[in-house]
Amino acid sequence: MPAPHPPEFRRRAVELARQGDKPLLQLAHDLGISRSCLQNWLRQADADENAGAGSRLTNAEKKELAELRRRNKQLEMENDILKRAAAYFARENVLPKLIYSLVRELADDRIPVAVACRVLQVSTSGYYEWLGRPEPPRELRNKELTKMIRRIHADSRGSYGSPRVHAELTLGLGEKVNRKRVERLMRADGLQGVYRRRGRRNLVNQATEEDLVQRRFDVEAPDRLWLTDITEHPTGEGKVYCAAVMDAYSRRVIGWSIDVRQDTDLVVNALAMAVARRKPDASSTILHSDHGTQYTSWAFGKRLQDAGLLGSMGTVGDCYDNAMMESFWGTMQLELLDARIWKTREELANAIFEWIECWYNPYRRHSSIGMHSPVTFEGLYRPSDTVE
Repeated sequence: MPAPHPPEFRRRAVELARQGDKPLLQLAHDLGISRSCLQNWLRQADADENAGAGSRLTNAEKKELAELRRRNKQLEMENDILKRAAAYFARENVLPKLIYSLVRELADDRIPVAVACRVLQVSTSGYYEWLGRPEPPRELRNKELTKMIRRIHADSRGSYGSPRVHAELTLGLGEKVNRKRVERLMRADGLQGVYRRRGRRNLVNQATEEDLVQRRFDVEAPDRLWLTDITEHPTGEGKVYCAAVMDAYSRRVIGWSIDVRQDTDLVVNALAMAVARRKPDASSTILHSDHGTQYTSWAFGKRLQDAGLLGSMGTVGDCYDNAMMESFWGTMQLELLDARIWKTREELANAIFEWIECWYNPYRRHSSIGMHSPVTFEGLYRPSDTVE
């Protein structure tokens, strides 16, 4: 039975659902939970808030709450309509020209023709023949690929360059295309990925653990080596701090904590989430950190000992001794933190949660794990003892 989700995870999932930026079904899928589970969290949060607020809610707040509920219901209804439309167009007695009309509407909304035709089970060539616009095969292929590339680039939040776009086309969509062709089409369309900047640091203290890693971050199975670190970023209200725990095998973030203070509770809470989610075997999982004062504290050492983890610390002031975590922070800095100016701490905290749980873990392709996402790569793991 899967471990229960930590309270902070549930609270931020509810906040994202209330924002209404994604349909509930899509948000639940991104978070790795069922829609019914997310709906239960929403209902429980509403009940808790109503019980706590009672008559203290102003008329404006009651009106806003009613509007949020109405919007959630409308999104569920729209999702149901889409399901029924897909079932309708899948029937054999629907005239092809009706399906082609829908494909044209979808294409006008920047949905790739090849994708729409595949989902609706009609041929791409038949669609263009119906349009009456025959084109040279290579030109037609370039246009189809460009549309797919645009969508992939947009879905990556503008972060993917040609290597990851090519991986999404070939591994994700099953398209046969050369990487140089993808580079050329992206260049012609003015699309490019984001590029990394360097630099950041934290306070250090005397080591309380020896270095068990020695910069050897390659492991052959999950939960053999965990890495942890802290980053910070400013908002209009002040700084937000995030501590994270990553599994070195898959680069998956398995624990995190977000707060306005950089104290011991920040790192202890991130570790507690990782332990609750993964339940590692005692004395077989290494947790590697730097010499930050939070990691050398008595409270963190006690939590480490209680979980049966082996503590490890790199050399003072050497970022290469925790290079994998530094790389992760660099990616988040580039793709999220520096992408805009953040007005409030809560706005940034929710964005960090959404980026980790709805994008980085389930979808973002990683070059060092065969261009898979962390979640997908872990799904491919098979214990060696199952091989006869």
